[in-house]
Amino acid sequence: MAYLMDPETAAVLVEFERRFGDVPVPARGDWKTLRDNGNANQEFLATLVPAAPDVASTSFFTTTDDGASIELRWYTKDGAEPGSAVVYVHGGGMIIANIDLYGPWVSWYVTMTGVPFLAVEYRLAPEVTGTTPAEDAFAGLTWLIDHAAELSVDPNRVAIMGDSAGGGIAAGAAIIARNRRVPLARQILVYPMLDDREPTPQAGIEPFLTWTYDNNHTGWRALLGEGMGGDNVSPVAAPARLTDFAGLAPAYLDVGDLDMFRDEDIAYAQRLANAGVPVELHVYPGAPHGFERFAPHSALSRRAMAERTRVLRAL
Repeated sequence: MAYLMDPETAAVLVEFERRFGDVPVPARGDWKTLRDNGNANQEFLATLVPAAPDVASTSFFTTTDDGASIELRWYTKDGAEPGSAVVYVHGGGMIIANIDLYGPWVSWYVTMTGVPFLAVEYRLAPEVTGTTPAEDAFAGLTWLIDHAAELSVDPNRVAIMGDSAGGGIAAGAAIIARNRRVPLARQILVYPMLDDREPTPQAGIEPFLTWTYDNNHTGWRALLGEGMGGDNVSPVAAPARLTDFAGLAPAYLDVGDLDMFRDEDIAYAQRLANAGVPVELHVYPGAPHGFERFAPHSALSRRAMAERTRVLRAL
């Protein structure tokens, strides 16, 4: 049986193609054009998110181990009791987007759940490389734990979450947290980008890819340079390289079956489970990469978001 895209998502992507179809496709390895195109896409996607008028944000800053100052944006819902909290790492293939472009999306999570979020302005590749984005995300996590009392947060109820590249970076930060014995209640990984090694293209899903094999190569090459796919890639940078999964935070993963990350995400969930880490995995039929951002009002997106909000409210 052939793959089919969810019809509501497909209808929205027709409009997306009409709007952006004339934009030249960047060559494999052209991170600058991919970034420019991606930021334009993210700006449009931000307009599709339902409004969250009851959410306010405040900016803080922290200094990383290598001396950089990064912004941390704290989102709270009016009248909500914090208790738990989430560190959020935005997507963008390691090279695209920022917390401004993701602000509406983060606000939507906050208004739906009442859980406050701390968005981390991690540094992008190729301006930084290797494990730096994950270290930036971890710096956001430790800042939140260190300031938990003044933010009315229980430091034992803090999760890290991210989508796409942000999901991979969040997984890397979860590995750092395990290694450095920093408490982490859960890792919530939304179609995470985990493996720098070139996948075998799958003809059945290739026509539906919204993040392509060439895009993926460009993002990983920007982060890892000539080391991409080699023997010396740190699992903090590419978590699929991890060999010891014991002691990692309980995990929630979801991915669509029309997403090039499907197989690596399923494999990661299996390896977590094999190591005794509690894991919940959802694979959504007919869902391409970013499906809920393209069509946030579709039945498929509402189902996925209901599962994520359930997990967030249970922190």
